[in-house]
Amino acid sequence: MSAMPNCQSLVLIVEVVICHFFILRYNKHRLSYGEVVELSFEKGPRSLQRFSKASRIAVNVFLNITQLGFCCVYIVFIAANIKQVVDVYVTGDLPLRVYEVFVFIVLVLFVFVKHLKWLSYFAMLANLLTAVGLIIVLQYTLRNLQPVTAFPLFADFASLPLFFGTAIYAFEGISLVLPIENKMRTPDAFSGWAGVLNLGMVIVVALYTAIGFYGYLCFGDDAQGSITLNIPNDNWLYLSVKLMFSLALIITYGLQFYVPILIVWPLIKKHTQRFSYIQKYGEGMFRIFLVLFTLAMAELIPHLGLFISLVGALSSSALALIFPPIMHTLTFWPDRLGVCKWHLFKNILICALGLLGFATGTYVSLSQIIYCFQNPSAPVCEGT
Repeated sequence: MSAMPNCQSLVLIVEVVICHFFILRYNKHRLSYGEVVELSFEKGPRSLQRFSKASRIAVNVFLNITQLGFCCVYIVFIAANIKQVVDVYVTGDLPLRVYEVFVFIVLVLFVFVKHLKWLSYFAMLANLLTAVGLIIVLQYTLRNLQPVTAFPLFADFASLPLFFGTAIYAFEGISLVLPIENKMRTPDAFSGWAGVLNLGMVIVVALYTAIGFYGYLCFGDDAQGSITLNIPNDNWLYLSVKLMFSLALIITYGLQFYVPILIVWPLIKKHTQRFSYIQKYGEGMFRIFLVLFTLAMAELIPHLGLFISLVGALSSSALALIFPPIMHTLTFWPDRLGVCKWHLFKNILICALGLLGFATGTYVSLSQIIYCFQNPSAPVCEGT
């Protein structure tokens, strides 16, 4: 598992390095992910230059799929955790879809926070809530560990594609890397050995490893799409954890929402200039429409774990493992790829891993989702 975050950290750094290279060499002020990929094709081998615009469009499509996929997962996660809390105190069993509608109403308010500066304040509060929640979850798992010998050392190979999608989903943050760096007061603090990027990845890797390892030793194969859904409901402290994580995701929904708006709305605005009412009210209507879209997708695929694997395999793998090595190769082609072109071989290896995970992870995730639609009472499909 540790190899995945190490590779992810590598490609995040590659994206930042290439962005800085283009900014310095071509006197650019700031660049988005799509613009970096477009420039790498544009300045690369002549035979590939005609694909520059198509590459930018492809990246922007995957960025939107990824970020809106995150938003869909947020809705399912929040609704499932709030449902568990409400079911303790209220008689009757409302379906999950009803809670998702209530969550939608709350989220609409937060998507109208437009500035990254204000979104960062919400993110700080969410980090605090998450830290407290993780401490509570970790102490529960440590007090209820089963012996290591009770579990197999390795799962079957058929589950590897689902793991790949989940792991990439968990560590993929490449779509927010350049927007955050571009908005920082001191962008130089973002990269470097002890910069924001590396420090953040170290913390994330440590937390995911601890929660994943001890969570599995505690719950085994009964672990659900989120460990909070396994925490018991007979104690106010554990109920508060579900509310903490739900609130953390509610107030950071707008951060995940930031990238699709940043990419899509300027295009809509550009092509609707003759419609004054769209220029005036269109952005607000578009924001509400996108939240409605994420609600519809969450209603369609309510299985949290499978949804996470699908988003990770389908789009996150392309953004994190396929495009970065391609643009690194094109940018430094042909004479700056290291001794014996070892960077080229490294990039081919990473790209091949991404393509393999993209194909197998997407296929297995979709197959499992279809199976759960056809067999909703099957053990693998029960819960969220």
